Amino acid sequence: MPETGKRHPDEGSRDGIMHDHEPDLTGLTCEGEHDRGETFIKPGERVDDLELSDLRIIQDPARFCFGMDAVLLSGFAVAPEGSDCLDLGCGGGIIPILMSAKTKAAHLTGLELQEDAAYMARRSVRMNGLEDRIDIVRGDIREAAGIFKAASFDVVTSNPPYMTADHGLVNPDPAIAMARHEICATLDDVVSAAAHLVRSGGSFYMVHRPFRLAEIICTLRTHGMEPKKMRLVYPYVDKEPNMVLIKAVRGGRPRMEVDKPLIVFDAPNVYSEEMVRDYGF
Repeated sequence: MPETGKRHPDEGSRDGIMHDHEPDLTGLTCEGEHDRGETFIKPGERVDDLELSDLRIIQDPARFCFGMDAVLLSGFAVAPEGSDCLDLGCGGGIIPILMSAKTKAAHLTGLELQEDAAYMARRSVRMNGLEDRIDIVRGDIREAAGIFKAASFDVVTSNPPYMTADHGLVNPDPAIAMARHEICATLDDVVSAAAHLVRSGGSFYMVHRPFRLAEIICTLRTHGMEPKKMRLVYPYVDKEPNMVLIKAVRGGRPRMEVDKPLIVFDAPNVYSEEMVRDYGF
C-alpha cells in the first residue's frame, strides 16, 4: 500500500507530451479509506493530501516532489473565469491541479518533457477526477510552438529550472538535474515559448530566483512580454529574498507594480500568518 499523508512541499526538488506508449496500469491500485475508485500508484510512491478541495497528488520522494515555489506560484497566478491555461514544465502536475481548485479556469494543460513525470501527472489528474479540465501533454518546451497553436492560451505559468547549465554542481540523477539546471530549456526558451503561446494581452506568471531578476526582465521584454507585477519572497523578515514571483503581459504597457514582501517564516518552523491563512501551511 502506498504511503499517504499531508502534502510535502520540498523546495529542493522539482521537475516539465503525447499520450503514446503509456505504461500498463494493471495492478497499480491505491487502497485506503479515501480511495476514490481506480487510482494507480507505483511501488515507492506516496499520495499527498493537498489540503485543498479534497485534492491529492502522487509523488516519488526520490525524484518528483513539488516545492513551496510551485504552491506560491499557483496562488500568485490569476486565471479569469473560462480561461485556457498552460503550465510549461509541469512536472508531476502540481500547478494545474492546484489551479483547478483556486481558479475558475475552463481548462488547464501541462507540458512536460520527462516521461516518468508526465505519466505521474496524468495519474494524479485521473485520481482527482479532473480529466475533463486538465490535460498532460508530453513534449519539449523548445518545441512548444509546434505542439500548440500560436496565441491559444489566456494564461501561461512556469516554474522553470533556476540554475544555468554551468552553475554549481549538477545532480547525477538526470531527472533531478533537468529540474534544477537549464539542461533542456533555458530561461530564454521558456519565455519565448510563453510569448508565442499566450494571446495578446494574456498573462505569463513565473517563479524564479532573485539573483537572475535583471536577466528575467530583459528576457521578458526581448520577447514582447512587459513585466507588470512582482513579489519577492523572504524566508525570514531579516534575510535576503530567495524567490521572486513575476507577472508579464504580452504587449502590455510599461509600468510594474511591486507587491509587499511575502515572509515565509516568523521563526524556525513557524509559518507566517499569511502563509497559514492564504497557502494552508
